[in-house]
Amino acid sequence: MAGKKEVTVFRKRWNINIGVVIFGVVFIYLAVTVLLYLTGPHISAYEVREGSILKDNAYTGFIVRSETVVSAAEDGYVNYFAPEGSKAGAKTSVYSLSKEKLDFTDTESERKEELSAEERDAVLVKTQDFTENFHPVQFHDVYTLKDNIGAILEKTSNQSRQEQLSVMLSAGAEGLTVFQAGTPGIVIYGTDGYEGITLSDVTREMIEKQNYEPFEYQNNTSVKAGDPVYKVITEDTWTLVIVLEDEAAKELITMDSIRVQFSKDHETAMADLAVYNTPDADLAFLTFESSMVRYAKERYLDIELIIEDESGLKIPKSAVVEKDFYVVPESFLTQGGNSREQGVLLGAKGGNTEFRKADVYYRDNENSLVYLNPDVFEEGSVLRKTDSDDTYELKEKKSLKGVYNINKGYAVFKEVDILCESEEYYIVESGNDYGLSNYDHIALTGADVRENDVVF
Repeated sequence: MAGKKEVTVFRKRWNINIGVVIFGVVFIYLAVTVLLYLTGPHISAYEVREGSILKDNAYTGFIVRSETVVSAAEDGYVNYFAPEGSKAGAKTSVYSLSKEKLDFTDTESERKEELSAEERDAVLVKTQDFTENFHPVQFHDVYTLKDNIGAILEKTSNQSRQEQLSVMLSAGAEGLTVFQAGTPGIVIYGTDGYEGITLSDVTREMIEKQNYEPFEYQNNTSVKAGDPVYKVITEDTWTLVIVLEDEAAKELITMDSIRVQFSKDHETAMADLAVYNTPDADLAFLTFESSMVRYAKERYLDIELIIEDESGLKIPKSAVVEKDFYVVPESFLTQGGNSREQGVLLGAKGGNTEFRKADVYYRDNENSLVYLNPDVFEEGSVLRKTDSDDTYELKEKKSLKGVYNINKGYAVFKEVDILCESEEYYIVESGNDYGLSNYDHIALTGADVRENDVVF
């Protein structure tokens, strides 16, 4: 009988699958990352963009200028021919007086029925500009459009009146007399009783429009000899007077000029500035050398004083924090060993030195100082200067204002130089070697971040 064969069982050899290992490591990393993201605090990012902040104050001003009122030479019905707001020379026909009312009905009807191509284009341009720039909070622009179109129509109507007047004069119309401007200047067909006011006469009551009653003169109205019929603004220099609160007066008293924006047409101009404390109020006198013709019909103007207008990088105030840094003489900076990394030499036992990498967060070129992060040094560390026995103990600290840049997924402090501010934003300097650049991403709330924090 044959013997039984002994069966030997071999244990299966375990082979390591490198692909499975790599997959497992990646899976664990992703799982931990997701867990940290779900359980950790979330840092909101803000993209830095170029912007500006305009700091201004709104006022209503009272205009003081050189004005002469012209009175009627005789009784009659007055009609005006020079466009209001235009400059009249010594030989310009301004108004006429007649014993009876003049009839311009036919000519005015023709003007209403048909406008010339030039007039239609002018009206279209004004209307299109209004449509493209209108905003509900600037409703006064509607009245500006009305005045602009009215001026175009009035100009053409006056031209027709002048043409018809010439025909009347040529036909020898009885009792019709034309009067030319005796004083050259800007012609305005209205008065308000303030034509003789000087700067020393201005009071708070005038500026606040108390008891203000302007009067406009109309065509074909009866006047008596000696009645005012128009006025002439004789100089381009004019002054706008405003009332200041105490705080504004203290801020402006040191300035001798300021930029002004006019609400009526959004134009800006530079004005000479003088602030005076009168028994009545603190008054600011804004003197202009031009632009009078644009506001010749106005006695009061709404304006904004442009006190600050800075451009740079716009960041939210919530992103800005203060951080302390060691202040170190720049001469202690060096490069470590064979690397190009920047740092300092730390004193070690036995007189040896140790290189410590240290980034510069700000450089004070005026005093040859650099700002180093205290987190990379032990308190009381002593620095040594390269090839010298000079030492410097780390103890003096100064704070910097800055934000945390998160472009690379972790927080890096960046110093900011604040130029101006509004309620919610700062404008900071751009182009700084240690600061921010356009399109950088920063932590929206800087107080929630620390240096080198990983930001998801």
